[in-house]
Parts: sequence; structure tokens; C-alpha cells
Amino acid sequence: MSQLIEAVIKDKKSWGDYFFVTFQAPELAALAAPGQFVMVKVSPKGPPLLRRPFSLASADREEGTIAIFFQRVGLGTNLLSRYSPGEKVSLIGPLGRGFSFEDLAFPGELLLIGGGRGIAPLYYLAQKLKERGLKVIIFYGGKTQSDLPLREALAKKKLADKLILATEDGSLGFKGLITDVLEQEVLSPLAKKAFVCGPEAMMKKVAELLRRWNLPGEFSLEAFMGCGFGVCWGCVRWIKRGQEYQLVRICQEGPVFSREDIKWSEEE
Repeated sequence: MSQLIEAVIKDKKSWGDYFFVTFQAPELAALAAPGQFVMVKVSPKGPPLLRRPFSLASADREEGTIAIFFQRVGLGTNLLSRYSPGEKVSLIGPLGRGFSFEDLAFPGELLLIGGGRGIAPLYYLAQKLKERGLKVIIFYGGKTQSDLPLREALAKKKLADKLILATEDGSLGFKGLITDVLEQEVLSPLAKKAFVCGPEAMMKKVAELLRRWNLPGEFSLEAFMGCGFGVCWGCVRWIKRGQEYQLVRICQEGPVFSREDIKWSEEE
């Protein structure tokens, strides 16, 4: 069950326009799972009136903390980036349906594929997968090296057995799209499942590759959410239910969906 709380900012790290903010929120940490999100009131008096959704990038039940990772791109994220440790922020969460990984077991390789700020829910997922002793291969891409700020934390915390980086300008790792690198990689016969989050075009391409390889995958979809509870119907998307596609609320039945259920184009 989700909670509405006033959470104190415990820590804040920044890299240019990217921010990793940790909140003291034991009520949320006790319930959180990778792939879920929180709705954040970025301004106590408004505007903007509506809360903003952010994927959980971490949750520690022992410390009673949760964290979000975001890029400053608009009014809401710009306002949120101005908060400092010690200040309170109104949060609602955890919300949504997260990743399915409880039935995964060793041996096997799990592919985590993130583009830019889409690495956020995968960062949290990687922590949980490594706690279970599973082998994690992370593909992390962006336009430039400044779009891969969590690369050092991933390496320091040993969250990936193999970390593959790609930048479009070639400033770090492979030059090109992360999907180009993924396509060039020789898929290991031990690969069991992929977990994906990032720009729509990237996810669509990854879905095509997974379909070609007959590899199951789960995708964390982004959507404009007005409420986070399914009341406003502002975040609907065509998702397969049974034998047909239906308009489904991302905030209620997602944001994580199986590759096979997502309608990526009008031709499907």
C-alpha cells in the first residue's frame, strides 16, 4: 500500500544536469521494489500543481532510505534540483508494478539495458539481483560521457559482472548507440532475460532484438502521469490483454510490462 509522507532529504549528489537524491523515508523503503516509482510534489505552493513521477533508484530497508535519479530537463526537475539536504519534500509511493525477478536463479546471465536517465530503475534492480548472487551484464548508453554519471557507482558497488558503455559521440566506451553495441555482442547461451528502460526509440529497437533472439524481457515505460493512481487516465498505452490490445494505465498496471505485451507500432 502506498504512503503519503513528508520525507527529509538525506543526501544529494549531482553531475551537471543529473541528480541522485536520497530521502529518509522508512515507510516507503519498507514497501519498495525495483521498477516502482514515487510521485513527488516539486513545489509546495505551485506551480506546477501536479506531482512528477520518478523511478526508484534505490531503497534500503535497514537505513530507511529511498533514492531517485533524474535529469534536469524542465520546470519540475529544475525545481526539484534546487532542494538541499535537510529540506522536506512530499512523496507518494511506492506506486506501480515493478520488475519480476524472484523466480530467477543461478546460473544464467541477466541483461540490464539503460539509456540516459533510464538507468534509474535498473540501478536499483542490479542491487537486488547481485544480493541474490545472479550474474548481471549492464549496457549503459548516452549521447556523451556526461550522460553516464552512474558508471562509477555501478563499478564501485560491483553491481555488474560486466559493464558495457556507449556514447553517440565516442567520448566514452563504444562509439554509437547502446543498441548498436547490443546488436554486435555475441549473445551468450546463458542469457536468461533482459530488463530495459530508456528513450522510446531505444526500447523499441531492443524489443526487436529480443524478439529476434527469442529472449524474454521486461520494459519500464515512461509516460506523462497526472496523478499516479489511475484516476486521470493520462498515461494510457496499448497493451495486449488476452488476444487483443487494450488501452491500459501505465501507472496502475505498469510501469513495467513484458516485451510480448507492448504495442510498439501501428503495424502490430
